[in-house]
Amino acid sequence: MDDEDIRKSDGEPSETPSPEEPGKDGGKPDGGRKSEDKQKKNIYDQYRYWGNDGKSPKGSPGRNRIALIALILVIVSFAYIFLMDTGEAVRTETSYSRFIDLVENDAVSSVTIVEDRVVNYTLISGEEGTCRIPYHDSTLLGMLRSHSIDVSGAVQPTPLWYIIIQLLPWVIFIVMIVMIMRQTGAAGGNRMMSSFGKSHAQLYGKNDKKVTFADVAGQKEAKNELQEVVDFLKHPDRFVKIGARIPRGVLLVGPPGTGKTLLARAVAGEAGVAFLHTSGSDFVEMFVGMGAARVRDLFSEARKNAPCIIFIDELDAVGRARGAGLGGGHDEREQTLNQMLVEMDGFSSDPGVIVMAATNRPDVLDPALLRPGRFDRQVVVSLPDVQERLDILRIHTRKVKMEADVDLQRIARATPGSSGADLANLVNEAALFAARADRTTVGMEDFERARDKILLGVARESVYMTPEEKKATAYHEAGHTLLHYYLKYTDPLHKVTIIPHGRALGLTMSLPEKDTYTKNRSYLEDRIKICMGGYVAEDIVYGETTTGTSNDIKQATEMARRMVTEWGMSDLGFISLANDDEPLFLGREITQHKDYSEETARRIDQEVGKILSRCMDETRNILTVHRDQLDALTDALVEKETLDDKDIREMFGFPPQPHVTDLV
Repeated sequence: MDDEDIRKSDGEPSETPSPEEPGKDGGKPDGGRKSEDKQKKNIYDQYRYWGNDGKSPKGSPGRNRIALIALILVIVSFAYIFLMDTGEAVRTETSYSRFIDLVENDAVSSVTIVEDRVVNYTLISGEEGTCRIPYHDSTLLGMLRSHSIDVSGAVQPTPLWYIIIQLLPWVIFIVMIVMIMRQTGAAGGNRMMSSFGKSHAQLYGKNDKKVTFADVAGQKEAKNELQEVVDFLKHPDRFVKIGARIPRGVLLVGPPGTGKTLLARAVAGEAGVAFLHTSGSDFVEMFVGMGAARVRDLFSEARKNAPCIIFIDELDAVGRARGAGLGGGHDEREQTLNQMLVEMDGFSSDPGVIVMAATNRPDVLDPALLRPGRFDRQVVVSLPDVQERLDILRIHTRKVKMEADVDLQRIARATPGSSGADLANLVNEAALFAARADRTTVGMEDFERARDKILLGVARESVYMTPEEKKATAYHEAGHTLLHYYLKYTDPLHKVTIIPHGRALGLTMSLPEKDTYTKNRSYLEDRIKICMGGYVAEDIVYGETTTGTSNDIKQATEMARRMVTEWGMSDLGFISLANDDEPLFLGREITQHKDYSEETARRIDQEVGKILSRCMDETRNILTVHRDQLDALTDALVEKETLDDKDIREMFGFPPQPHVTDLV
């Protein structure tokens, strides 16, 4: 069948001009024939393939083909129902009177009555038969029971039921095939696969709720760096006239929870532009090429909404250095990274699109990603200092009803090393503690409990300790505590408790007066002595120690070793003997190696031992001299379980703690 026959059979008029009509090219026979052939091919293609809307044109071969398949399946099903063997044994049809005679002669073993119309019976000899009941016989059941015949009933399935049972699987199969064909039609494009290539980025438009720099506490240096990006998006002509070029990519680097995503949204809010948010893991797929397709779609969407900011969170999930994995250059992740490199600085780059990304592992990123022209500016988003922590607490407590005794400055001092997310969680936990106690305001005690829960774990007040264990724990914590008042370079004591928290049976907490970024040798040695306080106290009182000192020993040893190998605080002098390098994707312990001789390793061990031995002697001397205070503090802990700095100073007559200057 040629193309002309196809068109006629489908009920469509022929597009071929009649012999009297001139060709469309001015009457030239050859040119007209070529034009007709082209028209035939276009019409044939329209009927051969599915339309762009996923629907086949009426009367097309594609739809007729499906209808033909469905008709064949229906015919096969009917043939199966009526012609194929059902698997049942062949029954001999007899008269009803013959059946009655067989019953009276005790020749029937079982009977099945089908809807009071048909009797299927089985003889004792094993032969099967059937008969029809010509009238309603009320004596039949009594007769069967009197001859001890097994009687059962059955329902005769209708032909419609057979049809439904046979056709239902085929109907489901055909519907699935049709749906797949509509999704993967030739002219309509591969829709099912193209949906995988769509970016998962969320678009925040200009009219959405804005986040500005006022919503970000602290991070002044980071805000100043990002303000240039805001100015460029607001007033690009000012930069273009002078010949300046804004960085195409800005990489936010910092620990988790420091507000990198919030800063990126603040840039979009300040500039009043669209904001596309996605993460590095959104590009990772099991299908080859899907990651690169999503990168293309992401940048295409950004160009449609330009000026626009693309923010990629956790960039290290897709931007790790190439060639370090097992997949080589054909690794799917590397192909995704290649596409991202091209989009950021290739022929299709757009100055109206700025890419911002966040990571806490800049050391594993590919160098090509960090070169000028791509992520050529890195903004460090560090952990907040004490003043910034106070500002963050003020922001998160705006909607919290607090009591008058709440001292946010004290909380800020007591949370060194906490990120903005940690502080937000602290405020929320404090509010939860107050709500559990059926109070409408949050007090200072709630904040203390919330901080202890986050930093140390939940207080396990239900843990039962024998009086001996409780007193031994009290001696251990008293040894730590007492050293705070006799060592010069230590942070002031905050509180001590023998209530178990997390894995610890007790704890001693100090409260730094201010944030410090460098530590001298005297401070580190005093920290080692405080770690030894529990061990020495147990040894002085009981003549032996417990397993509860394991963490203290680990901390003290690690600190002493770093003093020798990293910080040059030993007789070995100015030399670095630590090895922080490790190949990508491999663990530190597996790849650790030494860049020094065995003799140097022996000297390192000797220096570490000297530091620990000197600190141990001084700690033992202090606790031995003040043994009476050690016993008194232990008794007070056993009685009250928790003591703060004020209680201890009043107990021993120590001078009050110096006043700390209030924060602004």
